Amino acid sequence: MNFRLLVIDDEKNIREGLGEFLQSDGYDVVCAADGDEGWTRFCQGDIDLVITDLKMPGISGDELMRRILTQAPGFPVIILTGHGTVESAVAAMREGAWDFLSKPVDLDHLSLKVKRALDNRELFFRHRRMEEEIERRKQFKSIVGNSRNMREVFDTMTKAAPTKASILVTGESGVGKELVADAIHELSPRKDKPLIKVHCAALSSSLLESELFGHEKGAFTGAVSQRRGRFELASGGTLFLDEIGEIDQNIQIKLLRVLQERKFERVGGEKTIEADVRIITATNKDLKAEIEKGNFREDLYFRLNVVNIHVPPLRERKDDIPLLAAAFLKEFAQENEKKIEGIHEKVRSRFYAYDWPGNIRELRNCIESAVVMCQSSLITADDLPPVFRNAEEDGWINIRLGVNMADCEKIIIRDTLSFCKGNKSKAAEMLEIGRKTLLRKLVEYGLSGHDDKEEESAD
Repeated sequence: MNFRLLVIDDEKNIREGLGEFLQSDGYDVVCAADGDEGWTRFCQGDIDLVITDLKMPGISGDELMRRILTQAPGFPVIILTGHGTVESAVAAMREGAWDFLSKPVDLDHLSLKVKRALDNRELFFRHRRMEEEIERRKQFKSIVGNSRNMREVFDTMTKAAPTKASILVTGESGVGKELVADAIHELSPRKDKPLIKVHCAALSSSLLESELFGHEKGAFTGAVSQRRGRFELASGGTLFLDEIGEIDQNIQIKLLRVLQERKFERVGGEKTIEADVRIITATNKDLKAEIEKGNFREDLYFRLNVVNIHVPPLRERKDDIPLLAAAFLKEFAQENEKKIEGIHEKVRSRFYAYDWPGNIRELRNCIESAVVMCQSSLITADDLPPVFRNAEEDGWINIRLGVNMADCEKIIIRDTLSFCKGNKSKAAEMLEIGRKTLLRKLVEYGLSGHDDKEEESAD
């Protein structure tokens, strides 16, 4: 990485001399003649470290440093001090300066301090990224995934959760749409209020209407007492309507009215009830196609689909299989009181080659079955359900049409490394690239810890 440094000093000879020296060390250098110019240049971006004089016309070095650290906490700033300003430099360090140097500057010391500051900067931001990732995983603890597709899902969830907007979660059966609803509720200001769930496909039209809106005593045969509906029970909280594409036109009309007016009446009732409820819906159907067929109201669709979160099928996020499998293995091993340390590489290869029509639900079922059948410390192909036990290991890699070249390369490297049981030298040989090139690409694609195995000395 080619770092860019900003040198700020009102003495031309000093700033130009420092700039030339630092350029000879391999850095890109830009210079500024005073604090005002330096602040303007910093705000333009692409600066990795600032070296600034302390005493300057306009914005002083310590004031400039405070502005920088307010905007970018942890940013490395090295202070240059003239005679009699060391105490001020020490005070600046207490406020967050990385280090200081007295004039005339010892260039060897400067070179060393710049290198250390940049190394520290990388460590700081790496640590912060790790903390952010840990915090993100805490927020979405029920949802496992780190693939690009899932990071996009997490980003949309994070943005939408604090709002009041209706959310439509789409995706095939078994991808975890209900888990998305759970996480959104937990991230929202309504998290201390109820999260009420209704599976729309499990109820007839008449029962669903009563389930959603409640009914008065005597409203229909069997209504022996008043009953509050799910909208009332979810007051102040969130109502999750699963399989929304299954509801009939009559319920669609009533649901549309609630979304528009935030009001409804119980079945057989006259009293209008306010509905302070956040709506999340989910479906595995193509609602636009259902609108074309006349099965779903277009106006209701737009009311529900203020924010769309599409959860990708497992075949499009195979990078998440190791994380998901590890999570399920831990869960079921504890549940069945078994000490199982991991999954054999051949099993991973078969998992990658499989298309998972049942998605995460199928993977979960597969791992549970394997844990039950496993009699050793490692899950092998013999422990898997028949569809995997009978699979041929033909070494094929499946890549769907429409995948870009970068993702193709990532999939090929990932599956080849898995096929070689984590042996990087063998994988590099099979791919006909150098081992260093493979290591670089593993880091580039976020696969550096993936199926990692040291080559044995025999290699």
